Amino acid sequence: MKKKLLFLCTGNSCRSQMAEGYGKLFLSDIVDVYSAGTEKHGLNPYMLEVMEEDGVNMDGHYSKTLEELGDIDFDFVITLCGDAYENCPAYLKKAFVFHKGFKDPAKAEGSEQEVLSEFRIIRDLIKDFVKNELPSIIQEKIKNEKP
Repeated sequence: MKKKLLFLCTGNSCRSQMAEGYGKLFLSDIVDVYSAGTEKHGLNPYMLEVMEEDGVNMDGHYSKTLEELGDIDFDFVITLCGDAYENCPAYLKKAFVFHKGFKDPAKAEGSEQEVLSEFRIIRDLIKDFVKNELPSIIQEKIKNEKP
């Protein structure tokens, strides 16, 4: 049975959605991937645009809170912003909680191209983390589990 991984952020509109998209792309052989927010802000259209640019299908994704996921027993919780890390519910802390903060691209200001540029930067940082760093963190934790 595969382990369950949750990407947690504040609004589940940008960072955690990107991480879920890349998680399903790069990690689905070792974990079932979910995302949620401590709040629900709706999907950010810029996030959808930059993920589509990178060929990641976001169909079926929607902004959700932890409560909407039901009573899933997560093995890994990756917090992507300080607020989610600081307000991570106690029941999730029985999982392995790992914090990897990313700047919120939804707070970017400027022209549409400047905002999109910020979204692309954060997208690429999240992609690199999920593809190149997170697999070894997960594998190491699984390897060190007691049977």
